[in-house]
Amino acid sequence: MTTVDKLWYLADEAEQQAQQTYHRLTQDYGNYLRFETTKHVSRRRFRTIASRIRDNGAPYGAHTITYREDGALLLVRHEAVGLWVLPGGETSGGESFRSAAERELHEEAGIDAEYSGLGLLVRVNFSDDDHSTWGVLPVFEAKALSTDPVVSDPDEEISDAQFFLDLPEDTRDRTQLERWRDRRFTDRTP
Repeated sequence: MTTVDKLWYLADEAEQQAQQTYHRLTQDYGNYLRFETTKHVSRRRFRTIASRIRDNGAPYGAHTITYREDGALLLVRHEAVGLWVLPGGETSGGESFRSAAERELHEEAGIDAEYSGLGLLVRVNFSDDDHSTWGVLPVFEAKALSTDPVVSDPDEEISDAQFFLDLPEDTRDRTQLERWRDRRFTDRTP
């Protein structure tokens, strides 16, 4: 008996959901930066990612780019990936992307913030050796109302949280974050 691999179908369903999510976000928000990234993953990881994307269009949930008035950005140390990253994570149940971003910011850094919209919209392309799909990563922007981070991550993935004026070399998507910051702090009107 031959087993038919339905991974191609899952990838197609994921892409359809990603397109719908991307369209909805572009209709709901304006004035954000877009960028694209590509990741080659194992077949097993591809199946997990495609399943997440099929559920809501977003492989990694939603994140927040949190800033202070002096231009410092909040990053958290994610031990599983060994990098400084933006706080964020997957949605839970019927939670909106924005609600998930706020919840994750509070859990991972204990920071209260005033949200102002979408800061970055990232298209993340995924492939294994035989399949490809893509998903959306919405990154909301928020001004920090408290500036003393306290990690209380229930998943125990986050080991530290700090504000940085100079982003560490091992910051995920460092160039794009610096580009966002430059735009945010030079395009202000008085």
